[in-house]
Amino acid sequence: MKKPIIAFLYDFDKTLCTTDMQDYAFIPSLGYTPAEFWSIANSLGWSKHMDALLAYMYTMIDECRKKNVRLERDYLVRCGRDIVLFPGVKDWFARINAFGASLGVEVEHYVLSSGLKEIIEGSGIAHEFKEIYACEFLYGEDGLAMWPKLDVNFTNKTQFVYRINKGILDVANDRDLNASMPDDSKRIPFTNMIYVGDGLSDVPCMKMMRAYGGQAVAVYQDSNRAAVENLLSGGRVDYIFPADYRAGSALEETMKNVLRKMAISDLLSEQNAAQLRAIRDKE
Repeated sequence: MKKPIIAFLYDFDKTLCTTDMQDYAFIPSLGYTPAEFWSIANSLGWSKHMDALLAYMYTMIDECRKKNVRLERDYLVRCGRDIVLFPGVKDWFARINAFGASLGVEVEHYVLSSGLKEIIEGSGIAHEFKEIYACEFLYGEDGLAMWPKLDVNFTNKTQFVYRINKGILDVANDRDLNASMPDDSKRIPFTNMIYVGDGLSDVPCMKMMRAYGGQAVAVYQDSNRAAVENLLSGGRVDYIFPADYRAGSALEETMKNVLRKMAISDLLSEQNAAQLRAIRDKE
C-alpha cells in the first residue's frame, strides 16, 4: 500500500520570513527604502488599473533600468541570501518530515507566494519544497528580466491548490488540470492539506481549506496579531500562532496533532476501502 501524502502549503513573506522578501536586499540596492519603492509600485497599479503584482514586477524592471542595475536571475537569487527566516524555520521541514514518517505518512511542502521565485531560491530553504509557485520573470537573451513569466496573486493561488490536489504540477499543463478526475485517484486529498499564511491575501486558500476539509493556520508577529486574531474570530482559519517554528513551540505541537489526526483518518479510510473491496470480490 502506498503511503498517504500530507501536504503543507505555505505563503512565504511574513509567514516563513519576517517581511516582504524584496525589502531585505533588492530594494536597498536601488537606493530606496521599502516604503518608497512600494509607494512607486502601488501608485502605478492604482493609476493604470493594473494587477498589483504585475505593477510591482514592472516597477522592478523599470527602476533597475533607471538605476543601471542588471535585473538578472542570478542577481535576484543572491538577494535571497539576505532573507531573515523566523526562528526554527530552517530545521522545521526535517522535523515535520521525520514525525510524519513515524506515523506512516509522507509529508510534502509547497510554496504559494506573491513574492519572487528567484529570491526564494536564494533563501537557503528552497530545496525543502516539492514545488515553488511564486511570481517569476522571463529573461531575454541578454539575461535581463523582460516580462512576467508567472503572476501568483491572492485569488489565483487557489489554482495551485488544485494542481497539488491532482498532482498536475506543471503550470503549462492546463489540459490535465481541467480534465475530470475521480476523487479517489487524486494524488493529495484536500483533507490532507494544511495551509499556513499570515493575512488577508491568504484568505481564498484558507477558506478553500476549511470548505474542503483541510486545515488553515495563520502565524503572526506583534505587528499583525490583531489582524490574525480577526481571521480566527471570523472563522477563516482553524488556528493562530506566533511565527515560531522551533521544536516544542505551540505551532509545532499542534501541527503534530493535526498530522496524527490526518494519519488516523487515512488509515480508517483505507480499512473501509479494503472491506468494500473484499465484499465486491465475493460477488
